[in-house]
Amino acid sequence: MSRRRRKVLPKEPVRCEIETLSHDGRGIARQDGKTQFVDGALPGETVMAKVVSSRSKFDELRTEEVLDAAPGRQTPPCEFADLCGGCSLQHMSGDAQIEFKENTLREHFAHFGGIEPEEWIAPLRSEESLGYRRKARLGVRYVKARESVLVGFREKRNSFLTDIDRCVVLDPRIGERILPLRNMLHDLEAYSRIPQVEIACGDDVAVMVFRNMDELSVGDREKLIAFGQAHELHIYLQPKGPDTVHRIWPESAGWDEERLSYRLDEFDLTMRFHPMDFTQVNAGINRAMVHRAVEWLDVQPGERVLDLFCGLGNFTLPLAMRGGQVVGVEGDETMVVRGRENAELNGLDNVAFHGADLHGDFTGQSWAKEGFDKILIDPPRSGAEEICKYLTAFGAQKIVYVSCNPATLARDAGVMVRNGYRLVRAGVMDMFPHTTHVESIALFEKDSG
Repeated sequence: MSRRRRKVLPKEPVRCEIETLSHDGRGIARQDGKTQFVDGALPGETVMAKVVSSRSKFDELRTEEVLDAAPGRQTPPCEFADLCGGCSLQHMSGDAQIEFKENTLREHFAHFGGIEPEEWIAPLRSEESLGYRRKARLGVRYVKARESVLVGFREKRNSFLTDIDRCVVLDPRIGERILPLRNMLHDLEAYSRIPQVEIACGDDVAVMVFRNMDELSVGDREKLIAFGQAHELHIYLQPKGPDTVHRIWPESAGWDEERLSYRLDEFDLTMRFHPMDFTQVNAGINRAMVHRAVEWLDVQPGERVLDLFCGLGNFTLPLAMRGGQVVGVEGDETMVVRGRENAELNGLDNVAFHGADLHGDFTGQSWAKEGFDKILIDPPRSGAEEICKYLTAFGAQKIVYVSCNPATLARDAGVMVRNGYRLVRAGVMDMFPHTTHVESIALFEKDSG
């Protein structure tokens, strides 16, 4: 049996007239009835692009030269932007990125929900689009042919790691230390047995969690500790699953063992979290997002408020500071514990945290039987289609939906509207500048008609 021959790709770049953008940020052109997806190209541009993949209905290309630039084009702030898959929109100006994300949200509402908000609100934007990212997973790979260690994100559309020595999007406490991190890892006896480094940053502390596939030698542990001391980083190891993560520098002491923290000054709250907990990556946008959600819900003293997928209490505690009785519900028991820790830390007794399966009907739970006046929901990318079918049982006057996926938000919005709610307002939040990730927020109100 003969193997199918791999299609021979053109060696020379081809001319592309870019018409629009795909939802993953690639320029779309057409030639001879075939669609072309062009990395690094913007609508209205003429570019020369190299074909990197060819299929029966479409080709994938990479921009080599811009012949006619669009007004929204800018010089990427990162020298590795053309290759690194950590960002995909650095060639777009900030205004162009926001416009792209707003259009993505509009199109999803129209396509999946068949609806439109009564009001489109101004986007929440970062004052600084660099150095914002506080959470990430960095890949590590030893390249035998070069006798070197690479640390970073995957290249665009393949599994290779990008050869970088810094990252301008990561928190500078991490992003400016990529090269010394590479050098330190290369110097370990276990240089080829550490596949990834998780990073997490609080307001005052930055952490690196090293996934060590083998038990480290005394010498390797000392080198990791010395690296943490030299760069003022906390150092953790993860020998197996997430529950094996533990700190080796500095030595654990006090009740705040293995905790970072961030402040929500508007509410006079301190939020503590473990390095492996889910937290928002962009501290500035998170503060603005919490402010907007609390403002929209407008909780009054004595009202009952439900916070679904509450995590460690990022919205729950600010809502409680407005005087209502707040119930936070989470499917992850670890985060339920974390929420309770934060409520105790901040001296709040008008909030309760519960664990529950958030994939089905939970209206019969004891904490749900009294109903709720206001609801906040912040689900994962898969959304909350099933939950939205049950929310009307609570009789809430207002529901704020925070979303990290415009497609599932639009789908769930359709469910809400069919069940007696109006989509009053919606807009994007630029939680991830320079990426195609679209974070958004929507307000629903019970239809009195």
